[in-house]
Amino acid sequence: MCLVVYTDVIWLLNFLVDSMLLWLTSIALKRSVRVWRMILGGFIGSCLIIMSFTSSLAYYAGNPFMKLTFSIFMVYSVFGFKRWRYFFSNLLTFYFVTFLMGGILIGVHYFIQFDFGMQANVLQAKVRGFGDPISWMFIVIGFPLAWYFSKQRINGIEMTKIQYDQLVNVEVRINDSVLLLKGLVDSGNQLYDPISKAPVMFISTKAVQDNIPSEIMMAASDPEKVFDNTIELSTNWSDRIRFIPAKTVGKQQLLIAYKPDSIRIYNDHGSWQVNKALISFTSETLSSDDLFNCIVHPKMMTSIQNQTAS
Repeated sequence: MCLVVYTDVIWLLNFLVDSMLLWLTSIALKRSVRVWRMILGGFIGSCLIIMSFTSSLAYYAGNPFMKLTFSIFMVYSVFGFKRWRYFFSNLLTFYFVTFLMGGILIGVHYFIQFDFGMQANVLQAKVRGFGDPISWMFIVIGFPLAWYFSKQRINGIEMTKIQYDQLVNVEVRINDSVLLLKGLVDSGNQLYDPISKAPVMFISTKAVQDNIPSEIMMAASDPEKVFDNTIELSTNWSDRIRFIPAKTVGKQQLLIAYKPDSIRIYNDHGSWQVNKALISFTSETLSSDDLFNCIVHPKMMTSIQNQTAS
């Protein structure tokens, strides 16, 4: 039997894979890289495949030190060299991304092969010269999918980390209610009471529905009912009301806020009392994955500078 090996196809596949791995590395490192540099890095990596088909160089192509050398040149061609720490960070991230992608592909390959081993054997008997056709189809189709999945997960992990760095525990006391909340410090929240200059914190009613009166829940869903006296609030709540002008989606409206008895914030640095603030209830879900249930005004975080952490 004559076995035909399509070297150019194998080289092209490895060139594309190496280039995409370098691209994913740049995404993980959040570094802007020119396209021609990624193409150059992918070309350098694909040269290792050419060596493996050369009889005099095939032995060296499989040597771990040779693979490491090619990886160093690939990373250097894409990211350059500024200092050793910078370079090793690039190199280690490249290997992390490579092993991550490889692990995804191997895991899914064996999962599919377990269920469809017979079909794989039939296809292997029909196609020659490309190696295992299931592996080829899997790499050609699966690698871009695995690359996209990894890219989304890297971005997702980063956003989750940013959110966790900005999460605090909040204790709000108002009337006879004690509201224990998980808050997200959002620099985009710049809402103040125009008279007292007190910052406003937003609380989702879904997290406190068992601790506040039903009329407060109704007012959060439809504030207009408070303005036209459709909803009557008890005195201990109505005395706390403040109307805050706010601009949302190009229109001006009045938000209903309340003056709490106290607000205390907890984080890794300690806890502190917020001396001046208002709270506004909203019927909207603030976090789809329930990471937080209130939006903390960044001004509230400055109070820690004036108090001793407890």
